[in-house]
Amino acid sequence: MPKGRGQLPSLYYPADIAAAIGMSEWWVKEQARRGRIPFTKPGRAYRFTADQFAEIVRMYEVRPNPGAAPQVKGTVIAVAKMPDRVPQQARPAVRLRARPPRRAALHQQDAA
Repeated sequence: MPKGRGQLPSLYYPADIAAAIGMSEWWVKEQARRGRIPFTKPGRAYRFTADQFAEIVRMYEVRPNPGAAPQVKGTVIAVAKMPDRVPQQARPAVRLRARPPRRAALHQQDAA
């Protein structure tokens, strides 16, 4: 086959991407709209190629930190002890007061 006349790439809908990564369709469209994930936009709709989907998955991949990996001792996992938190100074509670509604202020001016 001549070059350029092969099979066209499959385009996936935002709903397909959302279902695959466990997010909402709105989230996928919003990330594309803000330019945070790669997309194809034929016309007015967001579509995604298989390569773009793989890139999205790689973008949100989280790799373990080798220095923070738990050490296994038998069947118990040893976890490094977290430093104790320094207690904050107790602050006195601030009492909040509601502002009177604007309508009430208008009615008081009309009555006067």
